[in-house]
Amino acid sequence: MTSHSQGIHQLLQAEKRAKEKLEEAKKRKGRRLKQAKDEAQAEIDQYRLQREREFRQKQDSIMGSQGNLLVKVDEQTRAKINGLISNHQRNSEKVLQDLLGIVCEIKPEIHINFREAGSH
Repeated sequence: MTSHSQGIHQLLQAEKRAKEKLEEAKKRKGRRLKQAKDEAQAEIDQYRLQREREFRQKQDSIMGSQGNLLVKVDEQTRAKINGLISNHQRNSEKVLQDLLGIVCEIKPEIHINFREAGSH
């Protein structure tokens, strides 16, 4: 019976060692998965930062050129406004004189559609 109980005891110990090895393997697998997940997250973060930098550079170049266009449009608008103001100042007196001349100079003329009463 002693050999029988020794065999059972050895079998239980072997089973215990197998469980321990299995648990250790599960722990190693968990650590490897966690490490792989951390490495993947670090890689994702690095990629995201790189893409954000590229996006900001493109955005700055586009927005910068739009800013330049806005400045050019403002300058052209101011130049046109100044041209119109100076044109108005130069010509307003002449236009006013021409209008007053037309209104105040009365030239009595017979209208082209006028017919004398006796002629048909």
